[in-house]
Amino acid sequence: MGRHIEGKLVRIFIGEGDRHGHRPLYTAIVHLAREMGLGGATVLRGIEGFGADSVLHTARLLRLSEDLPIVVEIVGTEQKLGPFLERVEAMLDEAGCGGLMTVERVEVVRYGPGRA
Repeated sequence: MGRHIEGKLVRIFIGEGDRHGHRPLYTAIVHLAREMGLGGATVLRGIEGFGADSVLHTARLLRLSEDLPIVVEIVGTEQKLGPFLERVEAMLDEAGCGGLMTVERVEVVRYGPGRA
């Protein structure tokens, strides 16, 4: 078994309709994470949820929401995440969305590219 590395997992909870300039906010966040050399990022689309405003967003039958919950998960080192989180906070402010960000310690068991 290889060497385990301590990392950080950031979760950013936003809405599918949140924008940064002319593109979705989640896309802008993923591109920023890549530019800043973070370990990886994944965007997850929720089927139902609510945030601080308590408005329910759902993809249930006959009520297809255009603003479903989005969770962006990013793994990186503490050193790289500090500047990244500052930039993401500014993006959330510019987008005028509330959003929620959490950070937790994780143990990275395996990390590497797949086969070409």
